[in-house]
Amino acid sequence: MTERVAGVRLAPYTTLGLGGPAGAFVEAGSAEEIVELVAGADRAGEPVLVLGGGSNLVVADEGFDGLVVRVASRGVEVDGDRITAQAGEDWDALVALAVAEGRPGIECLSGIPGLVGSTPIQNVGAYGQDVSQTVTGVRVYDRRTGEVSDLTAAECGFAYRHSAFKQEPDRHVVLAVTYELARGETSGPVAYRELAARLGVELGDRVPLARAREAVLELRRGKGMVLDATDPDTRSAGSFFTNPILTAEQAAELELRVPGFPRWDTPEGSVKVPAAWLIENAGFPKGYRRGPARISTKHTLAMTNPELSATTADLLDLAREVRDGVLEKFGVTLVNEPVMVGARL
Repeated sequence: MTERVAGVRLAPYTTLGLGGPAGAFVEAGSAEEIVELVAGADRAGEPVLVLGGGSNLVVADEGFDGLVVRVASRGVEVDGDRITAQAGEDWDALVALAVAEGRPGIECLSGIPGLVGSTPIQNVGAYGQDVSQTVTGVRVYDRRTGEVSDLTAAECGFAYRHSAFKQEPDRHVVLAVTYELARGETSGPVAYRELAARLGVELGDRVPLARAREAVLELRRGKGMVLDATDPDTRSAGSFFTNPILTAEQAAELELRVPGFPRWDTPEGSVKVPAAWLIENAGFPKGYRRGPARISTKHTLAMTNPELSATTADLLDLAREVRDGVLEKFGVTLVNEPVMVGARL
């Protein structure tokens, strides 16, 4: 555990390169240190921000007036088909390990920036996979009870880009995550049309794990979604808006406005609409700029800080313009995916 340091700028610890100073900043190298620091701050009545990879975070220009605990715990344990990783492990490194060892289940989540600890919170997903399909348990520190416990997958309340952790965002601190990754020679069934096309296979087909991973990385790089210091489009928080899920009634209203709009019907009877399509057709193309903040030139869903000259206020002004434009044209309200710290869309 490092010493507490006052006034550390948070911008360098986020992929957006945005965020003001921390009241105090400290790095925790183990689960025990994370618990000790968070519990101590709670007893003292000090606000706490648990910081992972900063890839899904929008921090206010004013910063965070409290203790920032940067998660730096390491360690991966293998027990048969179960792999348990500490919260501070790099997510893509874990995916690469699973692929190298012939363990399908998370190969389509390659290239997603951030740490293992954030994956169950967001129910991280891409290209037809999400972590709820493989997570069997999450070790947490419960700030309400002061206890460390192991939650089952059912207790995590997983849904699309959602979990019980997001419902009570200040209650649990993720310490470690366990995934069920049985050995296999090929990927899971390819469930995403764009990926199937890149691989030259049909939906439902399986391919060698390494081939699936490389195809996903190629697709993500083409959208500026793999961190690259030489690519200004990667100075983002990934997809800024989730794909809206509409009720049957809301979908019918949108059909009146835009007959034949793109959609995915869910087994529950709701309708998922691609947020990128809504944004582009509301008049916000790739590269659309508002001051120093702009929409990625590669992917309409990413709000970027390309020259690292924007403020958080600049970025949120752009995001609000996009959200309001989509609402006015389509009657659909976009919801931000990144976590807001001291800021609101």
